[in-house]
Amino acid sequence: MQRCSVCERRRFLSRATMGSAALFTVPGAFADELIRTAPQGEGPFYPDKLPLDTDNDLIIINDSITPAVGEITHLTGRVTDVRGNALRNVLVKIWQADNNAVYLHSRGGRRDRLDANFQGFGQFSTNLNGEYYFRCIKPVRYTGRPPHIHVAVERSGKRLLTTQLYIRGEKLNNRDFLFRQVEDLKARETLLVDFNPLNGSTTGELHANFNIVLGMTPNESQAG
Repeated sequence: MQRCSVCERRRFLSRATMGSAALFTVPGAFADELIRTAPQGEGPFYPDKLPLDTDNDLIIINDSITPAVGEITHLTGRVTDVRGNALRNVLVKIWQADNNAVYLHSRGGRRDRLDANFQGFGQFSTNLNGEYYFRCIKPVRYTGRPPHIHVAVERSGKRLLTTQLYIRGEKLNNRDFLFRQVEDLKARETLLVDFNPLNGSTTGELHANFNIVLGMTPNESQAG
């Protein structure tokens, strides 16, 4: 039974990743520059010890058959430069608190409430179209902060962007000191994401799309 479950999980991830192109709006080459994704601080809870499993499915750890608790969310996106050119083979990392608002960090909340089935961190390299995919949970509030997911983009070990994505319409956003540091309203828009019901899901799963625009020139984006 367990082996079958693992096989199904792998097939699901493969289908979701390969079929995710339908979820993207491919901008192509624009005459005008796109708005760069606003940077945000990394925060104090980047895992001080990475999990053994660092794939793009944060709901299931390794070959476990017990999923994490939370609203399962399929997080997709596309990484481009300011001209809309796809950035392939860049590493997208995410980390977030579990459904009990506990991070995968030794000081990231009450350890007795940690969801041992939640991976808390994942990474994924973009494909030829600059696309990435994660299965995670809808972020939850915790003391002092609105719901958010931390995002980092790296190439060849160099950090290109560190930011956070927020739920569009969340009332706590405009009270948050980090979110309010982004004073330009158009830049703020780059951090807001809609969490909508996933088409065809019978279990209440969600889909969220977070496109990332890096401040790179066409020459830089084509290098590598």
